[in-house]
Amino acid sequence: MRRRTYGRTAVAAAALAVLVTGCGIRTTTVPVDAGAAPSRVPCSVTEDGTTGAAVQGVPVRVFLVCGSQLEAVDRRSPLPEEKAGGDPVRTARGLLAQLLAEPSDGEKAAGFTTAVRGPLVVGGGHRGDPEGTLRLSRQPEDLSPTALSQLVCTFAESSAGAGGHTVLLGGPGGYAPKRYRCTTELRERPESTPPTAPATG
Repeated sequence: MRRRTYGRTAVAAAALAVLVTGCGIRTTTVPVDAGAAPSRVPCSVTEDGTTGAAVQGVPVRVFLVCGSQLEAVDRRSPLPEEKAGGDPVRTARGLLAQLLAEPSDGEKAAGFTTAVRGPLVVGGGHRGDPEGTLRLSRQPEDLSPTALSQLVCTFAESSAGAGGHTVLLGGPGGYAPKRYRCTTELRERPESTPPTAPATG
């Protein structure tokens, strides 16, 4: 009986070895780097972009990059409240300063970045430009598409915009300004070129 038991055990062990080697999996001592595990960023911060401490200033909204998309972030601008909404150029300058600033620690932890880089300033339109035109110190087309998308959506969704989710934007030269539109598609794909229309259209 014992010989038969030992014989059956040996046969079973041999069959198991065949199954393991037959499945095509080989053991290896070489470490395999499969890359970092995928992670998700929350893309959500407190109202002022901080951990919740009280911050003085006027509420403003800017568009930052998070998860390859544009997401609106509420911040506080040091601009005096009586001057915050009355002058589109002043408003645009305050918003540009926010886009040029490094994201706060809370924003970084939430996954936010900005593609807008200096030196860059914004001013009013040239003589003959449509009312409400903003002029950048660089041609809009010379900016990275993502940076331009941030500017377009931030300006267009503020009192510096021209209405209808648009902003009249030009550069320092004699080229006519264009009407840039902030669309859902642009917010989802900020690396694409912002849609434009004639400034008078």
